[in-house]
Amino acid sequence: MKFLIFSNYLPHVLNFRGKLLESIASLGHDIHVVAPDLEQHPKDYRILINLGYHVHAIPMKRTGTNPVVDTKTFLYSYRLLKKIKPDYVLAYTIKPVIYGTIAAWLAGVPKRFVLISGLGYTFQQVEETNKRNVFQKFVHGLYQQALAKATKVFFQNPDDLNLFKSLDLIDPNTPAVIVNGSGVDVSDFEVASLPIDNSGKVIPSFLLIARLLKDKGIIEYVSAAKQIKQDYPNAQFHLVGSIDENPAAISQAQLDNWIAEGDITYWGQLDDVRPAIKNCSVYVLPSYREGTSRSVLEAMAMGRAIITTDAPGCRETVISGENGYLVPVKAVDELADAMRKFIEQPEHYKRMGAASRRIVLDKYDVKKVNAHMLSEMNIS
Repeated sequence: MKFLIFSNYLPHVLNFRGKLLESIASLGHDIHVVAPDLEQHPKDYRILINLGYHVHAIPMKRTGTNPVVDTKTFLYSYRLLKKIKPDYVLAYTIKPVIYGTIAAWLAGVPKRFVLISGLGYTFQQVEETNKRNVFQKFVHGLYQQALAKATKVFFQNPDDLNLFKSLDLIDPNTPAVIVNGSGVDVSDFEVASLPIDNSGKVIPSFLLIARLLKDKGIIEYVSAAKQIKQDYPNAQFHLVGSIDENPAAISQAQLDNWIAEGDITYWGQLDDVRPAIKNCSVYVLPSYREGTSRSVLEAMAMGRAIITTDAPGCRETVISGENGYLVPVKAVDELADAMRKFIEQPEHYKRMGAASRRIVLDKYDVKKVNAHMLSEMNIS
């Protein structure tokens, strides 16, 4: 049997779906990976090849809507699928979902699965205003066509499923399943001791790991840091991630200014985020919306308290007052207040961090998440 996964970014295949593919391969299935720009990621390519997987290049622009390029993506996908003849296809992120799923249907692939791992800029403000511009209507129409061809659709939180239903993007007859994010390997992300100063006190050290997009709450995070530093100059604020080509990305000039003013300590993009998580005492994600954030789960697995927003894909990870705090979206003052609670009540660091680890073990262990998906895809 052949299992094929469509991705728009090769490094994410190993990082987010690696354990899932490992489970499928262990059952004796051939793994095929389809992604663009393979030459830009030689390390990931070699790892996948060494695992015995088949890796295929595809022409695709991650962002933008160039009709000529997108048509090329679709036609290439169709021809590739006709050649490989996979038994299962799993597509995630917008263009693989749209073009990959429709191409799989036309190519006669028997089992076609979609994973909605988060909603991008094509869904911004739709839920709040109940209005869509021309571009959003166009993209949503493509979603509707693709999901109609899916055997089953996986969502990572109930809010995304409900939004798709309210926008009529998913047919009532198409099976939809909610899974607990992508899960986290709890053996790779073990509990780490909290950072302490020379007197043995926990350092108030906050961390955000994300693509540097406005809708990840980057600006709110830095604004809250400015507030806290006025009262607690020893507080640390760390940022990990790279500037993205997404339309919502912050500018390099803005990032440089934050660094120059001492608002944040910038780590850049990391292949291994564990040293950064170990260095923090609280993990912060003021995102406007997520599927389910992997970085939050990794921080929880390492025994860190969480501050995140009461937003889809974020609120599911925190029981407010137990393993962290939920704050409203775009609410800088409330975000700063939550940070201040930890600084003024340092006993929360350890207590809430331990609760985070328990929640991960119970709900987000990657083995449990993957077993659920394999069962729903009827792969054995």
